[in-house]
Amino acid sequence: MSDDRQTPIRLDDTDRKILSLLQEDATLSLDDIATRVGASKTPVWNRIRKLREAGVIRGQVALLDPDSLGLDACFFVLIRTSEHDPDWARRFLAAVRARPEVIEAHRLAGDIDYILKVRVRNARAYDRFYQALISEVRIHNVTALLSMEELKATTALPLD
Repeated sequence: MSDDRQTPIRLDDTDRKILSLLQEDATLSLDDIATRVGASKTPVWNRIRKLREAGVIRGQVALLDPDSLGLDACFFVLIRTSEHDPDWARRFLAAVRARPEVIEAHRLAGDIDYILKVRVRNARAYDRFYQALISEVRIHNVTALLSMEELKATTALPLD
């Protein structure tokens, strides 16, 4: 049995400071980052390049405000399946990846097989998503939980 886990990269304090700054604001200039970490531009650039090459920095994106885009409803969708064969899993994964409403999807241990985080305009839009999903793959049980209030949302990983 092979172990697919990647050995974590060793980070020093400067790497952590750089990563913290980039997680907070990836639009910072190299000059700003270098000044804030107390180093010159070239070594900071080399560190950022190495962190990208090592896969620590996977990409840079703009984080959009869902409410500003009219995506007011956030549902957590708990899925139980009675099917665990590779063909079903492949079709389920394809269906989930094809739906832009699904902003996160996880396979779980325990009583629930999968959890999806779904962003839509309203309950009617969620129902359209739900109907489309169950028309593509057979699902034993679905429970949708509407988030009443987002208490914390971050993309920043802990770097301690």
